[in-house]
Amino acid sequence: MRRSTRHGAGHGAAFGSGCVLAAAVLWGTTGTAAVLAPGVGSLAVGAAAMGVGGLLQAAVALGAVRAHRAGLSAQRRTLAVAAAAVAVYPLAFYSSMRLAGVAVGTVVSIGSAPVAAALVERVVDRRPLSRRWALGAAAGVLGVLALAIARAGQEAVTGAPGAPGARPVLGIALGLLAGATYALYSWAAARMMRRGLPSRPVMGAVFGSGGVLLLPVLLLTGAPVVASWSNLAVVAYLAVVPMFLGYVLFGRGLATVPASTATSLSLLEPAVAAVIAVLVLHERLPALGWAGMAVLLASLVVLTSGPGRQRRDPDRQHPAAAPSRHAVAETDVVATRSGTAPAADPPSTQACRETL
Repeated sequence: MRRSTRHGAGHGAAFGSGCVLAAAVLWGTTGTAAVLAPGVGSLAVGAAAMGVGGLLQAAVALGAVRAHRAGLSAQRRTLAVAAAAVAVYPLAFYSSMRLAGVAVGTVVSIGSAPVAAALVERVVDRRPLSRRWALGAAAGVLGVLALAIARAGQEAVTGAPGAPGARPVLGIALGLLAGATYALYSWAAARMMRRGLPSRPVMGAVFGSGGVLLLPVLLLTGAPVVASWSNLAVVAYLAVVPMFLGYVLFGRGLATVPASTATSLSLLEPAVAAVIAVLVLHERLPALGWAGMAVLLASLVVLTSGPGRQRRDPDRQHPAAAPSRHAVAETDVVATRSGTAPAADPPSTQACRETL
């Protein structure tokens, strides 16, 4: 029985890793898409993409959010932290790319997230780090750094949009803020799922709340979005595909892998962005960039070929932190209605198996 449980957990982690990697592929298209709407400011792009995408998440998950409102209310502090991080992340991320350049802004934002997530898990959850995760994350960050240096040099030579501007220090600082908030809402969402809530209501509540917080920013800065059909089409794509669909996949991944592993796997995003820039925008990638991409892909193999992190869950070791009987019963009802056995799998596996 123990071997069967471990075997199922391994399959769940592999599926979750695949979901995160698929989300990273979708996120990798955002840079090229944003180039097609140069008249839209970074704050407007971030507020529109994440705000509208978050509200779509909430609309699709409305029934699940209502069914689990008691569990969400019990974790309202974690929910509030996650919603605030969701609201800050796109504003900092797109502003970082505008001020420091696309390559530098991306590598600072995405590359710093795994370290930030690991620190949060280590300090708050006391989750130990494994050597496999440290090796994979370090290699991934080095690969992204090499890729960013290559692309930054190419941008400076060609004068491409988003080349380093007059305020790179502020852009780098905003990139670090983006990485920290990305790690924070990933950790908070994963924590809520570990405490007995399925993926759908958690992601709907977190991103829906974050979308509401972004609405004032969108109202103040979003006039260029509706100034032309091309701008509107670009923002609609960003909201529906990378933000909505991408974070649906990311939420499923968080149900079975730690936040630090998920943020490390999302390092695939800059590599996808570089390949799309070469194929669609006809950019040239120097040898250093291809070498960095190879190191990055090798790091993903290390992160997905084994457990990567020890799965000891402090929330489930103490009876006071365990989910209530009422919350477990709600999860069982949902599982029964969907045709799955309620008591065979842990809540994280049930969350990963939920349908859209």
